[in-house]
Amino acid sequence: MKQQTPRNKRVVLVHWKQQVQVEVFSNLKNFCLSYPQYNYNTLNNYLSKGKTAYDNDQIRVERKEIIAKPKSIQQTSRAIVPVLRRVQMKNAEEEMRDWQYWLSQPVIKRAEAVTFLVGQMLEKGQRMDKTMIKKIKQRQ
Repeated sequence: MKQQTPRNKRVVLVHWKQQVQVEVFSNLKNFCLSYPQYNYNTLNNYLSKGKTAYDNDQIRVERKEIIAKPKSIQQTSRAIVPVLRRVQMKNAEEEMRDWQYWLSQPVIKRAEAVTFLVGQMLEKGQRMDKTMIKKIKQRQ
């Protein structure tokens, strides 16, 4: 029994030069039935010999393979380099880095973070005690 290799599906791409328009047909027969002024045998001979496109003043007809899967991209190296600092947890001393990070953030973002953290500690239905909070006017 002879095994058949799977053939890639192809379409017929028709570029109309005067109308600056492109049409896609599932096969050459459908194109020739839609436009009887073009001969099926002539176009088939052109398109089968070395995959040369049929080209004249009005039209360019060519066969193109359908790309059914994304093309594989081979990366030789990583584009994104991971930034990490390996230390033991007890020797991390992240307080200063954390302090600098939060000072660099806008006041609104800092307030949102504090509210989120406090909200995690509250029981369901319990409200945050705001008696100790001072309202500060923000400069605009």
